[in-house]
Amino acid sequence: MKRNATAVWSGSLKEGGGKITTQSNVLSNTQYSFKTRFEDGIGTNPEELVAAAHAGCFTMQLTAYINEAGYNVASIETKCDIDFQNGSIVGSHLSVLARIDDIDTDVFQQLVKKAESNCPISRLLNTAITSSATLVRS
Repeated sequence: MKRNATAVWSGSLKEGGGKITTQSNVLSNTQYSFKTRFEDGIGTNPEELVAAAHAGCFTMQLTAYINEAGYNVASIETKCDIDFQNGSIVGSHLSVLARIDDIDTDVFQQLVKKAESNCPISRLLNTAITSSATLVRS
């Protein structure tokens, strides 16, 4: 399976702008620019897209591991914070809030760490990856 996205840029770095379109067209000519990356412009930026990809990928991987262990997921919410400094992504932190009945807290934490290390986006990123996870009982 292959997936794709296209970025088109026009003009200089600071005054120009770009548009990103994904294969699914969920993003279609979505604006990005110097201002959306380094200031408070309207649109997206590469780091925000990496954060979305990492949060989504990790959450799916964690769900798979929890299901394989014999538990049912009521919900998992993951926020990903990408740390972008001096032109490099230097970290990705996953904050997890999960609702899963009958799972032992230690088992849950082990599965979080396993997903943190093994989701495809985690394996792609060449950076420090951390997580904090809270298990909520219904």
